Amino acid sequence: MNDTKIHALIIASIILGLAVIAAVVPEYPDALGSRLKSFTSYEQLRDFVTASSKYQGYYSTDSGPWGWAGGLRLSGGLETQSFGDSSLLPQYSLTNVQVEGVDEADIVKTDGTYIYVISNQSIVILKAFPPEDIQILSRIQTDGGIRGIFINENKLVILEDTAYNWGYRTFAEPTIYSYEPKTSIKVYNIADRANPTLTRNLTVYGSYFNSRMIGNYAYILVQQQIIIQQNQVTIPKVIYPDRTTEIPATKIYYTNVTDNFNNYVHVFAVNLLNDQEEPTSKSFLLGWASTMYVSPGNIYITYSSYQYQEATKIHRIRIEEGTIDYQASGEVQGYVLNQFSMDEYNGYFRIATTIGQVWATRESGSRNNVYILNMELSTVGALEDLAPGETIYSARFMGNRCYLVTFKKIDPLFVIDLTNPTSPQVLGQLKITGYSDYLHPYDETHIIGIGKETVEGEGGNFAWYQGVKISLFDVSDVSTPREIAKYEIGDRGTHSPILDDHKAFLFDREKNLLVIPVTVAEIDPSKYPGELPPWAYGDFVWDGAYVFHISLEQGLELRGMITHLSDNTDLLKTGYYYQSPYSIQRSLYIDNVLYTVSGKKIEMNSLSDLSPIGEINLDA
Repeated sequence: MNDTKIHALIIASIILGLAVIAAVVPEYPDALGSRLKSFTSYEQLRDFVTASSKYQGYYSTDSGPWGWAGGLRLSGGLETQSFGDSSLLPQYSLTNVQVEGVDEADIVKTDGTYIYVISNQSIVILKAFPPEDIQILSRIQTDGGIRGIFINENKLVILEDTAYNWGYRTFAEPTIYSYEPKTSIKVYNIADRANPTLTRNLTVYGSYFNSRMIGNYAYILVQQQIIIQQNQVTIPKVIYPDRTTEIPATKIYYTNVTDNFNNYVHVFAVNLLNDQEEPTSKSFLLGWASTMYVSPGNIYITYSSYQYQEATKIHRIRIEEGTIDYQASGEVQGYVLNQFSMDEYNGYFRIATTIGQVWATRESGSRNNVYILNMELSTVGALEDLAPGETIYSARFMGNRCYLVTFKKIDPLFVIDLTNPTSPQVLGQLKITGYSDYLHPYDETHIIGIGKETVEGEGGNFAWYQGVKISLFDVSDVSTPREIAKYEIGDRGTHSPILDDHKAFLFDREKNLLVIPVTVAEIDPSKYPGELPPWAYGDFVWDGAYVFHISLEQGLELRGMITHLSDNTDLLKTGYYYQSPYSIQRSLYIDNVLYTVSGKKIEMNSLSDLSPIGEINLDA
């Protein structure tokens, strides 16, 4: 058979597959007229998934024990914000969040009197203020992995998941691998912090994806792979303490957007302050979600598609006081780095993407784009082909501006004007060595960048990253942004959790306070005779938190360093990687006390002079 006939058969098969999909499922617009479909029966759901999976090359097994769809590509960090502000409470810090009023789960929370921290598969509740009275009041042990916690007045929310189950047949038969994750949402009444009481507990099959808390409601997203086995498909289930309920096919929705894989995305809304109100939920048949952005009124879910070109598909779900309504879908070219590559402002959704690969050339080489979409997720403006050959390392939308850092061997900081949504414009750019993984507003005209310093590699086509670099940028003159201060920590191998998770970032402009957890690596010159090569890797010599004074007048000044390690013995034994239960992961302040938190203990220092006040062992 010649190539022409083979191509014809392939095209015919695709057309037939699409026809089957179209034939088995009619469209059912919702009351708002959005592009939403629902199934009329289980059989219709089964036929759609089966037909779609065959078209997409989905792996299913009628004779084997299980099948799967999609891959585990998860991103999006988890971050929280404290609640319970009162004039009677001391001033305390809020955990770093992207959107004001949109809380996100984290590993540490405070309400100005108590600290709640995840430690050793449990949540430890401490009376933390005043510091001389610090004590552990209670500990809640969990069965699964804890993905994060919320605090809302006298309610504590624990998001917990269980992952892998393994099973075996006889030695002569194949091994059975079973992947059936579950996600649990547990709500505790903590009016008596010494005796937390479980008031709500629901479990859904699927992997925890992300969550937010807005007002009294927590919104939790769970992804569930659809399994095809012996011509049957997975039906979602929710497990309560007294019953197990199925989510019927007639309450499972899907959109006009063609997906790469079939996958359930469950969205739950739980009223945390009213235990009598039943949780609401909606289930959607979508692709495997990769990133999520949430405004006070909308959840945006994105995932990557590679059917015809590298693209990001976007779904908008409206949320309000526990209601969950699918609204719109859209698509842009390229892939999304993280949640900070997205933003909603004045009725528009903005998104920054990279398309192509930085190592490729010509048409397949990397380039970067910024798109502006309306609430129907139709593109109304675009700025494409920025920084060819580079890729986005960080992004931050601030009002009518977008700040974008791309990198290959130097760090261009782009200042982009979004005042006219239909015509975004580059106002200026700054090229310096290194790059920023995270951008944070200092004020309306200044930005803090956290990343790595770099040294250009041989041939000039790449760069070797070095130590951690903190930069302060002045963007008051948008045409010529400037780096007005910087501070470098350690050599190649130095790392900060902030590079991966912005929740670790503590900044307070009024207090001129900046705290950076960091593991420091330094190069031993005796290991590299002659000229020191740029690829030389340092040995770990210290772990803890750097405390800075930051201001426009004085720039970045190191005030002191705090560590939870008694010595550096462990640091010297770990080679290229270092992880310790005594590594500082979070910092916060209450009144004039700085609290640093690791998996094993909390230390307290005076904010005035960083003198030690005390510590407490979380295992006690």
